[in-house]
Amino acid sequence: MRHIPPSALILGLAGLIPFLWGALTVLSPAVGAWGVQTVGPRFVGPYVQLFYGAVILSFMSGVLWGFATRATGPIATTGYALSVLPALWAFFMTGNGPESAAINLSVGFIGLLGLDWMFWKQGLAPHWWMHLRGLLTAIVVLSFMPVIL
Repeated sequence: MRHIPPSALILGLAGLIPFLWGALTVLSPAVGAWGVQTVGPRFVGPYVQLFYGAVILSFMSGVLWGFATRATGPIATTGYALSVLPALWAFFMTGNGPESAAINLSVGFIGLLGLDWMFWKQGLAPHWWMHLRGLLTAIVVLSFMPVIL
């Protein structure tokens, strides 16, 4: 982890807060009730996780698009086409209730990790990228487990 720029690591870890908060409010009804009273029902439980998860998958599409700009020719074309998949996945796969959406978002984040690896392997992502993305993806997917189980 020491090769990840501190600002990227700190911001990446801070981006986990809504996922972890949502999991905590699912696991602890008392914390969930406090959250509903304090910040409202949209910002607790699976609701915050699912909405934020869709936002982050869409954001990551933009990140991948940025990596694709570093390529040329067919590699760039493929990169642009693949970069929109996380956003489309979030758009089409988050219906049918919280359990289904949590499963689908987990699959989306795991699939995103595969795309991250592809861009990294082609030298389009920073050398430290997979260390950061592996850590963040593992925590995100684990945070969905209280909703799924």
